[in-house]
Amino acid sequence: MKNLNWAVLGVGVVANEMAQALHRHRKNFYAVANRTHEKAVAFAEKHSVAKVYDSLDEIFSDAAVDVIYITTPHNTHYPFMKRALENGKHLLVEKSVTLNSRELDEMISLAAEKNLVLAEAMTIWHMPLYKNLWHAIDRGDFGKVQIITLNFGSFKEYDMRNRFFNMNLAGGALLDIGVYALSIARSFMAEKPTEILSQWQPSPTGSDEMSTILLKNSRGQLATVALSMHSKQPKRAVISCERGYIEITEYPRAERATFVDAVTGNAKEIFAGEQTDALFYEFSDMEQAILSGDASAMKLGFSKDVMDIMTALRKNWHLKYPGEVW
Repeated sequence: MKNLNWAVLGVGVVANEMAQALHRHRKNFYAVANRTHEKAVAFAEKHSVAKVYDSLDEIFSDAAVDVIYITTPHNTHYPFMKRALENGKHLLVEKSVTLNSRELDEMISLAAEKNLVLAEAMTIWHMPLYKNLWHAIDRGDFGKVQIITLNFGSFKEYDMRNRFFNMNLAGGALLDIGVYALSIARSFMAEKPTEILSQWQPSPTGSDEMSTILLKNSRGQLATVALSMHSKQPKRAVISCERGYIEITEYPRAERATFVDAVTGNAKEIFAGEQTDALFYEFSDMEQAILSGDASAMKLGFSKDVMDIMTALRKNWHLKYPGEVW
């Protein structure tokens, strides 16, 4: 199997994690680009990356690059994705993959036209624990999924310049942490939710600071989601089924779940994978998708469904980012 050349655009926290994972598993971390060239140079020195581009344009035009991992702020994804796909690059893009459904739909069409793999860097799609749980549900081990309850809250100080509240950087709870909760919900629902209700509270900048969301699909499955960017909540998911419930904590990179039997009350621990290998699972599935031509493991359809939900929510809230086109 070919060892693909990875290039990373952006040098933030996630890019550093990805660099460590690529090196740990002996993958080709070929090049890096960043808006601030000095930061790219420092990143390359830290992670022993051979190539640093003098301008962002070079990462898209370099014929040696097979796949680009985009880790820049949400509102920059769409233009970078378009340039990368037009230049024949496979793409793994940090969540949330775009700002809205219009952008994502356009990029999905472009990727299909160019015969390229486009995927959201959503750890949930790739953790072995979830793959095992989805298979178990498909087999009917737990009975039908009935209702899903999700919480995710971070306490972020009111620094309105940082990305968590900055409207110019597409700040807010929904695109930053809500995408995880909604991805969990979608992955355990048999169909996409078609009924969406919500309440929300803006931050001083107008970004979404808190929200509660209710979802329902045509099969009668329900989900409730509570998000906050200025109050701490557990990253906790409860998937209630006919035969019991599954509880998962720290769910973005979960390695353990507990199933509680509805009749006996007995609890069973389910283990699979390692939190520390979350990004390894992600880029391994990405490489397999590129090399095999089967991108089903990247769950782009689920990413689209989640983006459709988030876009519908923000339209209902009249929450539009500067320069955004719906």
